[in-house]
Amino acid sequence: MRVAIVGVSGAVGQEFLKVLAERNFPMDELVIFGSARSAGRTYEFKGKQLTVKELKHGDDFKDIDIALTSAGAGISKEYAETITKHGAIMIDNSSAFRYDDDVPLVVPEVNAEDCLNRPRNIIANPNCSTIQMVVALKPIEDLSPIKSIHVATYQAASGAGAQGIAELENQVKEVASGEEPTISKFPYQLAMNIIPQIDVFLENDYTKEEMKMNWETKKIMHTEAEVSATCVRIPVARAHSEAIWVETEKPLSVEEVKAAFEKFEGLTVVDNPAEKQYPMPLFVSGKDDVYVGRIRKDVANPNGITFWCVGDQIKKGAALNAVQIAEWLVANGEVK
Repeated sequence: MRVAIVGVSGAVGQEFLKVLAERNFPMDELVIFGSARSAGRTYEFKGKQLTVKELKHGDDFKDIDIALTSAGAGISKEYAETITKHGAIMIDNSSAFRYDDDVPLVVPEVNAEDCLNRPRNIIANPNCSTIQMVVALKPIEDLSPIKSIHVATYQAASGAGAQGIAELENQVKEVASGEEPTISKFPYQLAMNIIPQIDVFLENDYTKEEMKMNWETKKIMHTEAEVSATCVRIPVARAHSEAIWVETEKPLSVEEVKAAFEKFEGLTVVDNPAEKQYPMPLFVSGKDDVYVGRIRKDVANPNGITFWCVGDQIKKGAALNAVQIAEWLVANGEVK
């Protein structure tokens, strides 16, 4: 089996290398692609040096079985046919195909079988904030159908890529030194601040990031439940946090929700208020699972449950989810 990474030099591309090695993904060869600027660079993978090939239109993907792509929506749209025309399955981390009816949008713990219906041989990776939320919502949905979801996100700087992390780190140093912080990637200074805007505002005054969580949750979970989101950028390097309120058709107890969380693959429960134990980005960064805690009844809604959710958005929110899709395809005979 031959696997390709497209966009290897980016934050998610680098995470692909780590995750494939950590999980010992069953492949015979890994080929890495990047822009003309990145071509010729070398990266280590399992003790071997791999050289970045320039992404071009041609037959470089002729013998590739799975292509993990994270080079931006424009590149994904331009090269999709080049990548898939010889039979490679493209697992795309960009926003290019998420809302296309003929492209499945997949979180393996939730809707893995949607991978089987991929007429264009493309499978889309959802938005990072959506991924961690639906992993936590699925065991609740299995107990009682969800009627509505409210969520406030607290999203790390790395959600804006390597440039986001670098800007936050630089601003922290500048503020500590009494200098004027340099602002480029974010609309305002992020250090010592929070910004209640991620992506552009739409006509309904929600941001695109907020509406993504609505649109994507419906597609992934095959539900009509509405998601009302407020997405906020916070001065944390890595791992997104979410406060989630869920209304179900029938009332659920905290005990049965907690038990469902504990049994669900991909979730880890850290919920002991008496000992001040709950998930935090500081401890979840670099972890595979989505972590949940602060599980309690919604005092404003008899059919409501509310909880706190933290996940590493570069790992589970991007690279790991894509690799888990690839693992599911292999395990189910879709790739040989």
